[in-house]
Amino acid sequence: MKKLMLIAAVAAAFAAPAFAAEPATPAGMPAYGKDKPLPSPQITRKTLANGLQIWVVPRNGPPRVDMVLAVRGAGLGADDATHPGFASMLAGLLNEGSAKRDSRAIAEAAQGLGGSVGAGATSDGVYIIANSLASQASPMMQLLAEVARTPSFPSREVALAKANALQSLRMAETQPGYRAERALNAALYGSHPYGHTTPTAEAIGSVTEALLRSEHAKRFRPDHALLVIAGRIKDADALKLAEQAFGDWKANGPAPAELAKVEPPPKPAHLLLERANSVQSAIRVGGPALPATGPDQVPLRLASTILGGGSSGRLFLKLREEKGYTYGAYAGARLMREGGSVVGFADVRNEVTGAALNDHLAEYKRMGTELVGAQELDMNKRYIAGSYLLANQMQSAVALTLVSNWLVGLPPEYLSQYVPLMQKVTPEQIRDVSKKYFAPENQSIVVVGDSKSVGEQLKAFGEFTVTDK
Repeated sequence: MKKLMLIAAVAAAFAAPAFAAEPATPAGMPAYGKDKPLPSPQITRKTLANGLQIWVVPRNGPPRVDMVLAVRGAGLGADDATHPGFASMLAGLLNEGSAKRDSRAIAEAAQGLGGSVGAGATSDGVYIIANSLASQASPMMQLLAEVARTPSFPSREVALAKANALQSLRMAETQPGYRAERALNAALYGSHPYGHTTPTAEAIGSVTEALLRSEHAKRFRPDHALLVIAGRIKDADALKLAEQAFGDWKANGPAPAELAKVEPPPKPAHLLLERANSVQSAIRVGGPALPATGPDQVPLRLASTILGGGSSGRLFLKLREEKGYTYGAYAGARLMREGGSVVGFADVRNEVTGAALNDHLAEYKRMGTELVGAQELDMNKRYIAGSYLLANQMQSAVALTLVSNWLVGLPPEYLSQYVPLMQKVTPEQIRDVSKKYFAPENQSIVVVGDSKSVGEQLKAFGEFTVTDK
């Protein structure tokens, strides 16, 4: 749902393509208005006796209610080493059958209430999204509870999900970007669960209805859950509906152990994944960062946007607009509850693989040595503020943002605090945070390509392990 948010040397360089990209304001036009923070929502909060947190966000919009239930610690980070990616299958099967209804009946019930219900998984949790007409909030709340609390994991649906997952995996394995991302995650996170969130054929094949039921019983518990209700509904009514649907939900056994903090890798990895006869290389450059709640996270998000957040990012302007090496080059900070990373990526022609990688790392280094100029800084702050406000206009997006922030440890106030905090970031903070996290010597490098075509070019960056994985 969200795009990656992720720094021209001195004044002479600012005259280059980077700042021709923003046209001058036409004569007679007023100056840009001041960026507005997202209004702080009035959230009514209550914790039920079973530990379930409930946040109600009334909105005077269309006659609709959005509900998001999130369970922390139930996501990909909870998967053991033999079942990477399991949480995604678990989430996908929640609405494919319950103790009362089959998958078709669930879908028809949701449509009859003027909405839908579905689920997904992140590294830090599982979330279930439901929505309906405001007049149907009560039965939709009951349906949400049914899907979340009593999934049946029918054998036919499990078999179909496994077949689809295997087919998707086979297709993904043919894509160099998929292989590069998987290898880079393993290099950055090692044995930590964050490093192994993509499934294997063996892991998919070993999934059973019994395993799904036991893991659901263990992972889904009210004392690790948050329910956000947003829309045209009164606080008291929303709380009453939530208590009716979830008040008797009980945890099963002791709470699972908390996910460990990420330990940085002992040294950067250099990997060349063989793709014989490929005419281009998929490049990934990444290093360890910090958790989503870390003190540097706001400056790092802004620095990431300046460096590689879109078509006005430095990497894009250098590698595509100036050099013509690629259709696009990007970078971003990926911040989770217990750790994070910064990752840059581009697909380039074989003959310019080394040159592109050199320019990529040069932009990383420049970020940590030079102060970003006022025009570039202002442009990117406006871009972030505008994009953030636009993305959170709909009440469904507000509910999901609140849940996403909660899963990684950010408070509800962060929803409205992010833009003001970002606007206060200084060029010095950007330089310092970039020096810490974008330092070229700390970056792991993964290249997927033809070793005969690109192997010699990569020697300038160190010794690469060549593998066909």
